[in-house]
Amino acid sequence: MDELEVIHHRQIQGLSIFFDTVDHRTPHVHPEWELIWILENELSVACGEERYVAKPGDMILFNPSEPHEFHKSAESCTFLCLQISPTILPYLLPVHVDGRLPQKYMQEKELVSLRTMLGQIMRAYLAKEDHFGLYCVGKSCQVLYLLLKGLPCHLLTQEETEIIDRRNARMKRLIQYVDENYMHKIRLADFAQSEGCSVSYLSRFIKDTMNQSFQEYVASVRFNCACKLIASGDMKMLDVCMEAGFSDYRYFSREFQRQHGMTPGEYRHCMRGVKLPAPAVHHSLHSVERFYSEQESQILAEKFFPK
Repeated sequence: MDELEVIHHRQIQGLSIFFDTVDHRTPHVHPEWELIWILENELSVACGEERYVAKPGDMILFNPSEPHEFHKSAESCTFLCLQISPTILPYLLPVHVDGRLPQKYMQEKELVSLRTMLGQIMRAYLAKEDHFGLYCVGKSCQVLYLLLKGLPCHLLTQEETEIIDRRNARMKRLIQYVDENYMHKIRLADFAQSEGCSVSYLSRFIKDTMNQSFQEYVASVRFNCACKLIASGDMKMLDVCMEAGFSDYRYFSREFQRQHGMTPGEYRHCMRGVKLPAPAVHHSLHSVERFYSEQESQILAEKFFPK
């Protein structure tokens, strides 16, 4: 699955920096280095078998093509995200960061430098003065240099690179298979047959890469679909249940309340009370999050990075 980012302001080729407010996002991969800086409220992060609860001020670095997943802890979490494509760093050897938490391994003065540069990149990215692209890319390379220098990492062998490529290709096919079939009865055995491998092997693969079972992942996609349908109009709840792929309304209502802390009807009422522009809250099969326009991003930059 390709990374889906709904960014309303112009991007620099090979580089993106943006604010995002997340309720949850299912496991996903993308080819860029990704550094997130938690700005408001906590975020639960899963990356393979690793789990973290990141607090405001914390940073987390994800390697290119590394599956990861986000969930809010209580309130929606706002963070700054910097994505750097390896294509703008042709001389960088294939490297894998083993310790992804800068605040655990780096000194405070280095963390201050990272925060300062991230604020500078965001401001320049939004101001768009002459040669801002060159400035942002240069500063981003400095950020990545500090991270690779300060965090434990190792060079990837050719074999490790090939394993990662095969894993990501299979994961993308699995996500596509679920996206195309979640509204019907769906079986891991059918996907296993198309992949030419056993159900037990795929079960382990999904647990290792997504940190959940196949049925848990399918359920998360179905509940995301239900949230999207509920937020988008006045469809009857029984129709929402069926269109999202659930055959038992009582199960759907009970599990929805367990996951979201409210009934589907209460969720609809809550979404109607959210005072945000309609396009701002992005519901999809894989996430509920808010992206920000250029003007909104300027306001957030002033809030979090005052001059």
